[in-house]
Amino acid sequence: MSIRPLVIIPDSKLRLISEPVKEITSEIRQLAEDMLETMYDAPGVGLAAIQIGVPVRMVTMDVSKSEEERQPMVLINPEIVWASEERRVYEEGCLSIPEYYEEVERPDRVRFRYMTLQGETVEQEADGLLATCVQHEIDHLNGVLFIDYLSKLKRDRVLTKFRKAARREAGA
Repeated sequence: MSIRPLVIIPDSKLRLISEPVKEITSEIRQLAEDMLETMYDAPGVGLAAIQIGVPVRMVTMDVSKSEEERQPMVLINPEIVWASEERRVYEEGCLSIPEYYEEVERPDRVRFRYMTLQGETVEQEADGLLATCVQHEIDHLNGVLFIDYLSKLKRDRVLTKFRKAARREAGA
């Protein structure tokens, strides 16, 4: 297992649409382990493979509270199959947009389907933080960031801040 470097905006990789995982190989299992280790180290509650530069449809998540036992989830080729009409506002952050948080409105409940590392297809319903996390991470697989749900003004401010930081770092 190893901690992998995170892809940070404005890196264009974050806008790629990730490819489906065709078969569960030892490389996919290793990627899942690396993603979980990277996610826990960050620390975060979710990570899409593209956030470490791998454009495959795989997500790791763990929304357990810090005092609880870890409950890691690995979702391969996840998809939302149903979303409630009711909406909920949740403050979101993203490991690829460090130290920036904003309220985002999304469906309150979702049903999602994914494959496990054992090759099983699972369908699960979620609400609260898990529903928000699933939607956020699946968005990553489609090249969508949570800042895309913000007003143009807020989104432009965030992008400008990170572009300036990237230029400073490149010049350093």
